Amino acid sequence: MKILPTIGSPADLKKLSIEQLPTLAKEVRQAICDQVAKSGGHLAPNLGVVDLTIAMHYVFDFGHDRLLWDVGHQCYTHKLLTGRQHLLGKLRQRGGMAGFPEPRESDYDLFSVGHAGTGISTAVGVARGDTLGGEGWSPDNPSGRRVAVVIGDASIVNGVAMEGLNNAGVLHRQFLVVLNDNGMSIAKPQGAVAAYFDRVRMSPGYGEFKKAAREFVKHVPGGQALADLYHRAGEVSKTLAHEVHANGWFEHFNMVTVGPVDGHDIRALVEVLNEAKQFDRPIVLHVKTVKGKGFAFAEQDSCTFHSPSAFSMMEDMENEGCRVELKKGGRSFTAAFGDAMADLMARDPKVVACTAAMPDGTGISKVMPKFPDRVWDTGICESHAADMMCGLAKTGWKPFMAVYSTFLQRAFDQCFQEAALQGLPLRLCLDRAGLVGGDGAVHHGFCDISMLAVLPKAVIMGALDEPSMKAALDFMASHEDGITSLRYPRDGVSDRFTGTPCPPFVLGKARALVRHAAPDAAILAFGTMAHESAEAIASLGECTVDLYDARFAKPVDVELLKDLLGRGIPVITVEDHSVRGGFGACVLEACNEHGLDARLVTRLAIPDHWIHHGERKEQLVDAGLDPASIARAVRQAIDRAAAAPAQAPSAAARHAAGIA
Repeated sequence: MKILPTIGSPADLKKLSIEQLPTLAKEVRQAICDQVAKSGGHLAPNLGVVDLTIAMHYVFDFGHDRLLWDVGHQCYTHKLLTGRQHLLGKLRQRGGMAGFPEPRESDYDLFSVGHAGTGISTAVGVARGDTLGGEGWSPDNPSGRRVAVVIGDASIVNGVAMEGLNNAGVLHRQFLVVLNDNGMSIAKPQGAVAAYFDRVRMSPGYGEFKKAAREFVKHVPGGQALADLYHRAGEVSKTLAHEVHANGWFEHFNMVTVGPVDGHDIRALVEVLNEAKQFDRPIVLHVKTVKGKGFAFAEQDSCTFHSPSAFSMMEDMENEGCRVELKKGGRSFTAAFGDAMADLMARDPKVVACTAAMPDGTGISKVMPKFPDRVWDTGICESHAADMMCGLAKTGWKPFMAVYSTFLQRAFDQCFQEAALQGLPLRLCLDRAGLVGGDGAVHHGFCDISMLAVLPKAVIMGALDEPSMKAALDFMASHEDGITSLRYPRDGVSDRFTGTPCPPFVLGKARALVRHAAPDAAILAFGTMAHESAEAIASLGECTVDLYDARFAKPVDVELLKDLLGRGIPVITVEDHSVRGGFGACVLEACNEHGLDARLVTRLAIPDHWIHHGERKEQLVDAGLDPASIARAVRQAIDRAAAAPAQAPSAAARHAAGIA
């Protein structure tokens, strides 16, 4: 009889004997792998924390105590143990389990979190709040709430994580940071801190730690853990990492350090956690795990299987294992960007590039081996990456920073202070712009236009397809007068408009895709929304509708607006961005500035409410950005324009239209 189906809550888990927990862990790994094979999702990072998560729920009561996840994509086991097994079958789909912690699903999830580095800081706030309210655990308040935070996938190097550690060290109460050290980030971790942990893992003492940990806890009687744990932890640290600073790196943050502990030995984890939870000062438990644990293909290629699409597993009789094949989709914008950057860097030796821990996710991995001296992965630190690129710009290089749109917000201060204010040509390549599908609200790239539009001289562009992406990158390489950005979605590239040559990008000028002498309406589509708009136009057989690839959200094509609105033609803007501060808002501002009739402008964009995980096509319907919704909006705009009383055109409009 399987154990996992009997676990409806952590209370059921606590009824198991410790000898049963490894069997449960095996079942959890199989359930996660089977589901991700069907739907895609975060595989390797979740496989690595199964044992740790089981041990933590076995020791703590997180219905009462506080558990925070720093890297939200490691939460699948946590969800399966907290009453959500029935949601697994629709992982990351509408009505199913979110791929990240989600308070809408369960009270066991405190924050909806998909960005690294925030867990320790929010946990410090929760700890302070509980203490202020008299609810914090202490030896004098044994019924109070304990606080634990799990941080991993190399997010400990994030600047906010460091700030959190700096403040955690001055807490005068129980506070547990579990460092899940799997030797990996999304890709290979970067920087000096990562090198430090490599040295700890390679220490001769590490191989003996499993035995040492058990001896350690044997000699710390229950209820006597306070002083003894501190002193014994110091001795263990000295033994394990004698070539590193004797007291451990975290000691400098005034936090006791224990470990590294074998993160796949559930018994040892339970023993150490039982002692750690009795400690009334901040402590770091350093846990060594294997990313992708339990499946050889995921362990051996944890980058590919970090967040794979659906895949199939077939028995490999010859090698006594299994063969795994990822299901292939069409060519993605990410792949197109990687190839375009490789071409650009080959043609222009002044071009340099970087990413913040996402070489595969952004396509930068394609250029790293070709130009190892001109491409960098900085690790999970977008702010540093942006500032580093500004330093390169200051010294005459042409820096391109490849980053997810939703992660750009972490570097806005640097875009403002070190790039725009200095007039430096920082070039931002924004993958995953707009609605992202299964990752949901934590990863939607819905506010990059609104952030960057406030910066003087910033140029904001959208890619329609692969040829337009190449043309935009060429424009960016030659533009030296401030920040430029190019946004594109997590989607496949279309060849809908590739039958005609793609003209070069000219600052502030749109590209006509469909044009009539006297159209009933005109759609100004930003980026790939031109494809949905083209489908909408095809269903409007009775109407003649112009279609433009807007190309620029800043500066917008004012001359085009003057022409269309001056002739009384209703304009519909379509964008995969928030309606607040997006391309449509930039169009309205231009109309106001130039005295154009903004009543003829209809804006279609992501509405002012959260859109949660599901298929991207479902999300476009929710946002009113699918072809049927666009067609409906065009008809309504035409009807409104026909019904409205004739307005005398403004002087600017008359001049634009050539009226005396």
